[in-house]
Amino acid sequence: MSTRESSNANELSEVRFLTVAEVASIMRVSKMTVYRLVHSAELTSVRVGRSYRVPERAVHDYLRGAFPSTG
Repeated sequence: MSTRESSNANELSEVRFLTVAEVASIMRVSKMTVYRLVHSAELTSVRVGRSYRVPERAVHDYLRGAFPSTG
């Protein structure tokens, strides 16, 4: 395994994936709302079989971008 491949593997092993139900709980919305965000590509996700997994970082990035900056 090359250094680059090893680095990518380490980065992926640190990614925490959440289920749609977990995302809904964190965001305090319904699962349907999360599915809408996933299908509209507003929320990054990975399809695993028939279900979706959302990187925890994507949830935080989405929420951070949802609030207008004050200045």
